[in-house]
Order: sequence, then C-alpha cells, then structure tokens
Amino acid sequence: MHRLISLLLVMFMALVACAPVSTSNLSGSDGLPLPRIYRIGEDDTSKLQFRMLDSINALRSASGLTPVQLNGQLNAAAATHSRDMSVQNRPWHFGSDGSSLIDRVSRTEYSGPILGENISETYETEIETLAAWMNMPGARSVIMHPAATNMGFAWFQENNGKIWWTLVMGS
Repeated sequence: MHRLISLLLVMFMALVACAPVSTSNLSGSDGLPLPRIYRIGEDDTSKLQFRMLDSINALRSASGLTPVQLNGQLNAAAATHSRDMSVQNRPWHFGSDGSSLIDRVSRTEYSGPILGENISETYETEIETLAAWMNMPGARSVIMHPAATNMGFAWFQENNGKIWWTLVMGS
C-alpha cells in the first residue's frame, strides 16, 4: 500500500515539471541557483484546483477511499483564508477577525460537516505542497478522512511569489 502511494506521489511530482516557472538564472550568495518562483496566472484557477482534486482522489483511491468533489462554498472559504493569512503574514488557522474554520465555512452557507483544514506558506507548487501535507500525520488525516465527500482548495500569491495554500475538507 505504501509503495503504491509513494509511486503515485512520484508521478504527481513529475507533473511539477509542466508547471509555469520563472526563467531567471541568478545565483545566491552561496553560488547555488536561486529557487525558481512558481507563478500562478490569473487564468490558472480551475487548472490548479482540478490538478489538486485529481491528485487527492488518486491518493484516496489507492487507499480504498471514495473520491471527493470540488465545492464552490468550500473553495470560497479557502480563498478567503489564503488571502487573510497573507495579510496577517503568518500561516495559522484563525482569521484576522478571530474567526475559526467553522466561522469561515458557515459564512459561505455550506451546510455539511467540516472535517478539517490544511494550510501552507511556501514558494512550492500545489503538488509539492500536497506531498508535504501527506508527510504530516495531521494534514494527511484531513485529506484521507473516510467521511470526506467535498473539498475546497484555493491560494493567494503575493507579488514576491510566496503562496498561501488552503485546503478544506467536508462531507
């Protein structure tokens, strides 16, 4: 089972090679190339959301779990939180107004149970972020929750390239 999941993660990481990146060849003070900035275009929303959805459903399928579907209300809650984390300049699960995940989701009028939220502050792609989440037991349990049927996924990218990712799972 672990071998299959590892194989799937490697395949998803190969998709990263297809992602848009900066073509800068600058070197850092250590002489090593600077990391490339993963730029997300304004028209990339559905492409990234469906890439994440397909990746998560492949992982869930490999573990015998049912697939999830994108939910517009959960996407809205995730987008709001990604932007708010950027404003606060810290990755955490509370809004600048003191709101919790439950508060943010209820504002979208989503009626199902909320199963969890994963967040990240990074310069990495969505697939690299998913791989990192899968290596953290708490984040992995949100993605692989047996009762999950709905997913919200969004991000906010700052001008410097930093990306604030948010994934919300519900049923």
